[in-house]
Amino acid sequence: MSTTRQQPPGELGPEPGEAGAAPAVPAPPGGAVRRLALGSASGIVPLARDFTRQALYDWGWLPAGTAERSAAAEDVLLVVSELVTNACLHADGPEELRVASDGKVLRLEVDDRGTGQPAPRTPHRAGRPGGHGMFIVQRLCLDWGVARTPGAPGKTVWAELAAPA
Repeated sequence: MSTTRQQPPGELGPEPGEAGAAPAVPAPPGGAVRRLALGSASGIVPLARDFTRQALYDWGWLPAGTAERSAAAEDVLLVVSELVTNACLHADGPEELRVASDGKVLRLEVDDRGTGQPAPRTPHRAGRPGGHGMFIVQRLCLDWGVARTPGAPGKTVWAELAAPA
């Protein structure tokens, strides 16, 4: 886990068309970012999942033609649920969800008002209720972290997932 850097998408593997590269998922034109204000919404977690699911349809991740593509989309929706839930439970609520894609990497960002530092609970206790959110994020994502703006309240918790092959 990294909490201080953003992994450059160009260092995540072969470019489409290179030897060993999988067929690329269609990239949104010039990359794309979707934003959803969450501050006063009700049913925030399902709202965030539905919003993200629509972006995945628009960007060609869904409908999934293979089990691998379906699993990749479900991973994205699970990570969105965990990030938004974590902000609800531990950070005075989420302010905004951003979903961005450049065709190779999908980046999720949740802004919140909290001062805490999210981290996977250690030791992780499989089979016990609760405390699995950031462990799941850590396991499913290429990288994740926390960004803060000096002098401003709150933080952005971000996570990156690879586009399906």
